[in-house]
Amino acid sequence: MKYLSFLVLSVLLFPAEPQLELNSFHDLSAVSIDGKNIPMADYKGKKVLVVNVASKCGYTPQYEGLQKLFEMYEKELVVLGFPSNNFLWQEPGKDKEIKLFCKKNFGVTFPLFSKISVKGRKQHSIYQWLSDSTLNGWNDKSPSWNFNKYLIDEEGKLLEHFGAEIDPTDTLITRYFTKGKDSGIKN
Repeated sequence: MKYLSFLVLSVLLFPAEPQLELNSFHDLSAVSIDGKNIPMADYKGKKVLVVNVASKCGYTPQYEGLQKLFEMYEKELVVLGFPSNNFLWQEPGKDKEIKLFCKKNFGVTFPLFSKISVKGRKQHSIYQWLSDSTLNGWNDKSPSWNFNKYLIDEEGKLLEHFGAEIDPTDTLITRYFTKGKDSGIKN
């Protein structure tokens, strides 16, 4: 009887975290770096490259490649940057500082979002979806470092996960795009 009472009390005091039951990236939303709620459904019809970014990382120069990719394939791709401080505190800035850093140093014009957690107990719902095969259909890999990239198709299905070491303009990524401007990136 004591055990049963303990179980009931545990369930009441410590309810389980609600589980997402989403099948499409387009069912999600996030807050932009300017504080506006953005439904991912706004990006239907385009491929989406979701990247966890940081300003004090060895991979930070990838911002340049992400911007180039965004400009090159603007008709069929949107790049979404999600600042995160999950890896050795490499994104300590506040949203305004991050936005200014990206614009000033890399000319970033692709959408940036408010700083989030991409792993752990406080993992944002977008990264829950990206790293849970029961939600996205196949992938269980959370970002292992800054600048992990997740490619979503026009219908909101996860296509690929690329580690931080893959440059944004690598053919592993650009092979998915066909309508790019002529800027030296080859498919």
